[in-house]
Amino acid sequence: MTLIVSVPICRISEYKKAYEMAVFHIPVMQGEVVQFLQCRPGGIYVDGTVGGGGHAYEILKNSAPDGLLIGIDMDDDALHESERQLIDFKERTFLVRGNFAEIDHILKSMNISKVDGIILDLGMSSHQIETAERGFSFTLDAPLDMRINRSGSLNAYDLVNSFTEKELENIIKNCGEEMMAGRIARAISARRKISPIRTTAELAGIITKTLPSKFRKRRIHPATKTFQALRIYINKELLNLHQGINCGIDMLHTSGRLLVISFHSLEDRIVKNDFRSWDKGCICPPDFPMCTCQRKPKLKVLTKRPVTPAEDEILSNPRARSARLRVAEKV
Repeated sequence: MTLIVSVPICRISEYKKAYEMAVFHIPVMQGEVVQFLQCRPGGIYVDGTVGGGGHAYEILKNSAPDGLLIGIDMDDDALHESERQLIDFKERTFLVRGNFAEIDHILKSMNISKVDGIILDLGMSSHQIETAERGFSFTLDAPLDMRINRSGSLNAYDLVNSFTEKELENIIKNCGEEMMAGRIARAISARRKISPIRTTAELAGIITKTLPSKFRKRRIHPATKTFQALRIYINKELLNLHQGINCGIDMLHTSGRLLVISFHSLEDRIVKNDFRSWDKGCICPPDFPMCTCQRKPKLKVLTKRPVTPAEDEILSNPRARSARLRVAEKV
């Protein structure tokens, strides 16, 4: 875990800054995020997936003159871009290389005991998807990788070529909700016996040829769910999300807020269930005459249904269409 320290550079114009931020990544529901976080002067906020600094920029602007922002990310490219985008707020910004699943350890190492708000935007950045060598995209040919943290030990090449057929089937089914998981796993297993599967294009081609023609005619690419599954497994995204929510709750002041933006049903289900669980508190079976678990509520859910982007945002940024924002407040 490394603290990224801002260095003085020349001021960038607002127009150029907005343009370059959009090139790296277009943040989703910025206005809604600032509104739900209730950004105020003197507040301390955490962007657990700081990305290109889009949400962080708005948080810092709306918490002026003395609000603090701790931005966390595993991706070095994201941290360097955030450092550049947030240069105007360098005295109030701390960027940390790490995983939001360890948000409690990160904050305690900075002598911060509680914060006023946390935002987790779980979407992949445009930069990650469109940088071919990162190996996330099935439309750009590149070596199989898919590591958000490029120092991680497991990459997509190792997973695809060394995991058993059954292991692959379970990953594709459980992390991608792909109904043809068994068929895809068999095709991968058969193809790698001839030679290793080395690139994203090779893998996408195997998947496409394997699926019935009706699946190849759908709006989404036939390889979408399999690529999602491999990425989620490699980066332990679902486990990290669950851990990040639970650790994040404990780091909030009373009335502090936790916001999570998810982009697929697996993520949204975890957020919804974790929020509801801590809203309820007691986990005793419903037929128990009295509570014996002594588990107290920690949250009040503020969004009974997820907030979705407005139509004009979806028109300007089609990738926002699947975004779902849920918000809870510490009690």
